[in-house]
Amino acid sequence: MEIKRDYYLEQLISRMDNGLIKVVTGIRRCGKSYLLRTLFKKYLLEQGVSEDHIIEMAFDLYDNIEFRDPKVFYLWVKEQLKDGEKYFILLDEVQMLDEFVSVLNGLADKKNCDVFVTGSNAKFLSRDIATEFGGRGDEIHMYPLSFSEFMSVYDGHYYDGWNEYITYGGIPIVVLADTDEQKMALLDNLFKETYIRDIASRNKVRNVGEMETLLNILSSAIGSLTNPNKLQKTFKSVNQSKITATTITKYIEYLEDSFLIEEAKRFDIKGKSYIGTPMKYYFMDMGLRNARLNFRQMEVTHSMENVIYNELRKRGYRVDVGNIMIVEPGKNGKPVKKQLEVDFICSKGSKKYYIQSAYSLETEEKMAQEIRPFTKINDSFKKIVITSNTPKPFYNDDGILMMSVFDFLLKQESLEL
Repeated sequence: MEIKRDYYLEQLISRMDNGLIKVVTGIRRCGKSYLLRTLFKKYLLEQGVSEDHIIEMAFDLYDNIEFRDPKVFYLWVKEQLKDGEKYFILLDEVQMLDEFVSVLNGLADKKNCDVFVTGSNAKFLSRDIATEFGGRGDEIHMYPLSFSEFMSVYDGHYYDGWNEYITYGGIPIVVLADTDEQKMALLDNLFKETYIRDIASRNKVRNVGEMETLLNILSSAIGSLTNPNKLQKTFKSVNQSKITATTITKYIEYLEDSFLIEEAKRFDIKGKSYIGTPMKYYFMDMGLRNARLNFRQMEVTHSMENVIYNELRKRGYRVDVGNIMIVEPGKNGKPVKKQLEVDFICSKGSKKYYIQSAYSLETEEKMAQEIRPFTKINDSFKKIVITSNTPKPFYNDDGILMMSVFDFLLKQESLEL
């Protein structure tokens, strides 16, 4: 079964012949290779590009291990360039190629070469795109299947699809598995044999058990504010561990570099500045998150918040956690400082939205609690509450847009309603 990834395919097509190195980043097994070497290659062939003008290499395959030597690989590519016609160079898991930045810059310098690559490590790719590529890198960040992409291959109603999605996530090979047992086994194996092994090997992690424990703690705390010092105390009280906050910070960086988790910073809405710590961490795939906890901790409220965060990031928004400090009279009449939270401040260009994720609004008290932070914001940007059960989008008396998570996820322009 073919899963269409039109959102990303269109981004590749629009960047053809722009003179830059197109770099598709994302967690391993999210579909980067399929996008580049199947969907994009198919498009090129349909446009009349001949097969011998498409040069491919997958550096993660054992059969190609010799080509990780830059001299061997570069010579091999040059031998494929038979004429002055346009060649499309498609390279998979390019971070495994030694001195890949120099090699890619050399290929991009050839006027008849259009270079497209994939990679699964932010440290070796995203940061280099902005520095060592000297402005010649063009990043396309790819996520596991969004809910709308998931539903394109799910045979059933989106209510049932939702339960499946927040349980097993959107890694394509997991989505296409036939049974729950197969999905669980695949997710468990991916963590042990792909992600953990890859991170430990690349970063020379000595105490892998500590890093896995940290993963479990972060898995239990999605949607909660935390920081390395707080996590250190958890290690000490629960595991009697002497791990330092510095080591925890390093482990978190390793997990972020491999795109397993992503940090959301806190932003002071009134002061218009970032707050240091604590911050929140979200998993790039709910199935992977649940696999860390053996599918025992399935809170739909936090799961929905994590899915909304990923969807916003996939749509290209910068996403922060909003913080509002207010002063109110206390019980004794003295002023008391309180902090209110807006789940997400998302912005892209001149657009900005304030979003609350509220799984259920069963009472007027709950509704008032969710919209209260919005009433303290003194600007005119759109304010939205996303729930699990709003029948159709509507604006309430305060001008706040109420919509269901399904309207949000299944309609690409949902924030513009």
